[in-house]
Amino acid sequence: MKSIACELPAQLDLPFSRFSIHEIRQRVIEKRTVDSIGATTIWEWLHEDGIRPWTHRPWIFRRDAHFEQKASRVVDLYARMWEGKALGENDFVISADEKTSIQARRRIHDRTPPAQHRTSLVEHGYQRAGALAYLAALDVHQAKVFGICDPTNGAKPFQRLVDNVMAREPYRSANRVFWIVDNGTSHRGVAACERLRNVWPNLILVHTPVHASWLNQIEIYFSIVQRKVLTPNDFASTERLEATILAFQKRYSAVSTPFAWRFTRDDLHRLLGKVAAARLAA
Repeated sequence: MKSIACELPAQLDLPFSRFSIHEIRQRVIEKRTVDSIGATTIWEWLHEDGIRPWTHRPWIFRRDAHFEQKASRVVDLYARMWEGKALGENDFVISADEKTSIQARRRIHDRTPPAQHRTSLVEHGYQRAGALAYLAALDVHQAKVFGICDPTNGAKPFQRLVDNVMAREPYRSANRVFWIVDNGTSHRGVAACERLRNVWPNLILVHTPVHASWLNQIEIYFSIVQRKVLTPNDFASTERLEATILAFQKRYSAVSTPFAWRFTRDDLHRLLGKVAAARLAA
């Protein structure tokens, strides 16, 4: 029975993607493993070994040949280290990215406030009022956010974001300003490094490994924006959406503290060791 539960239905030419308890029971009886068995008994036996074929979680195997090297540079910067040396007081670390295609949804009926024994009510129906991109940069050691909204994302809007940050103090006269970014098209590769460095000589672009957005602290901030600003989504226009996002950005910078990032180079090395061992065992 457990061997059946640990197979994929497609391997058995079955027309569904995941086993349920009742499907496992049916399969066991069809194979005459037992004459009769209850669903509860099957669940208890599977539970003993932590087998839950009706669940799944997404996963991406690392595809970057230099994953550990690139990721180590990022976590070192969070610990204020670069190439084995501590950063100076005039060095800064920025985490940046774009949150794209944010829709403004005008609800057909007004949202109601919460009341005694009643939650806030949000009309399901809405009219689309346009969309925009939010480009933001987080000073990871000072919890200051700088951002712009644009009808789209790309190299030009990203350059505007960089200019917005680098033209102000203390970044303009800093010794070094490290910008941690992913591999999006607006700031990908050596060409982006050279383009930005030509405008701002003290800027060092640092790329995360491919498919490693969890290493970029700006994504934590974006998740806060999603929860606090965009859920529920109720904006009459993109102008109202932009004003709300930028007002929240100002508020966040005034009251927040840096994220307590504790994932180190050693933690990364141990994690990748576990992943390698799991792949060998599979």
